[in-house]
Amino acid sequence: MRRLGTGIGWRPEIADAVERMPGIDWVEVVAENVCPGHLPASLLRLRERGATVVPHGVSLGLGGADRPDEGRLTALAERAEALGAPLVTEHIAFVRAGGPLTASPRLEAGHLLPVPRTRDALDVLCENVRIAQDSLPVPLALENIAALFSWPGEELTEGQFLSELVERTGVRLLIDVANLHTNHVNRGEDPAEALAALPVEAIAYVHVAGGFERDGVWHDSHAHPVPRPVLDILTDLASRTAPPGVLLERDENFPEPAELERELAVIREAVTAGHGRAHGAARAVAGTDTGVGSAGGGVAVLARPAAEARSAAEARSAVGARGRVGVAQAAVLSSLVAGTPVPEGFDRVRMGVQARALAAKRADVVAKVAPELPVILGDGYRGAFLEYARVRPMSGGYRRDALDFAGRLLEAGRPEDAGARRALREWWLDRAGPAPRHAGRVAQVARRVLLRNRG
Repeated sequence: MRRLGTGIGWRPEIADAVERMPGIDWVEVVAENVCPGHLPASLLRLRERGATVVPHGVSLGLGGADRPDEGRLTALAERAEALGAPLVTEHIAFVRAGGPLTASPRLEAGHLLPVPRTRDALDVLCENVRIAQDSLPVPLALENIAALFSWPGEELTEGQFLSELVERTGVRLLIDVANLHTNHVNRGEDPAEALAALPVEAIAYVHVAGGFERDGVWHDSHAHPVPRPVLDILTDLASRTAPPGVLLERDENFPEPAELERELAVIREAVTAGHGRAHGAARAVAGTDTGVGSAGGGVAVLARPAAEARSAAEARSAVGARGRVGVAQAAVLSSLVAGTPVPEGFDRVRMGVQARALAAKRADVVAKVAPELPVILGDGYRGAFLEYARVRPMSGGYRRDALDFAGRLLEAGRPEDAGARRALREWWLDRAGPAPRHAGRVAQVARRVLLRNRG
């Protein structure tokens, strides 16, 4: 795999700016947001210019108790091939729980949730990673995630968990230094200890992002400037190894292009400072390449464990572990999205923070996939959706969630404004029926409602 260099997360809102930015060697795109047969023109132009494009998945849930969904794996593989990507990335997380494995309702988190760092969870994750590796046409790298809460009874530190995962599967790592900072604030974990335990030769690239602190809780927002503590962790990592690539993530509240370029410059400086510290301490890595710059060169690749090393005993262990992990994850997710009691041993305050964060994210994403709803409902959209989310867990994705939300409002005779209610009914009928109706009419009615509300 070639060295990546300096990159930025590609988003439609900043696509034009990214194309014009100097020193961008590669971009990362959310895999679920692109269609292999209809790639955005901006991504195609970047590829023609020689920039690498890496698909970054968010929905596999490899840390979940179920085996990876074949359809999702196929979709990720198709995106890797369409983009000519040298690797694909995902997360060490679970995003859904329940279902046949636990004989309980199927629930969707709509967000990445932390897996318990236990032997059972590691067994399940390792088997899921192997299944994914066998289905993908390019190497897989997994990202450590940010967390608002801790699991009781954990048996491994984050560094130990990641190190054993790599040893058992040969998977690469995507190290998010912002997530290490988040877990330092929220869970009291030392980023330096985590970095010291990592097999640095497995690092595929590094994420850097901003967030904010509220009431002693750090929120990994990807909507704020990168803070100094995150840059310090990046410098620490760069003093231990030359990361093949470093990428700035920004998902919302996009600043002017000049500000993004300044953030990229500061990130480069943090990496350079780390290399200087390493040389000064006589711990220089082999070679003189900083690892952040123009693409080119090579990077060591971990060998996949031989197939014979995947013992039958280990596979049998994962079978039993799936049931135990499944029950635990279903109980946690149900408490977060369905209002059932918080399982014993969990911090109730932090679980409440996480539950509110999940509901807020649902509201934000539904507003993006169904932008007509905030227009029709106006200022009442967010309050109405959060009220709905408290009693209706998501079970079929965000588009289904938008339809269910609108349907529940209409059943209750809402909104009170007759024009808004008519527009909402038109919107719902257009999308819930067996065939599309008059989408243009829906848009016209929504615009009239918006103009009347503004007036």
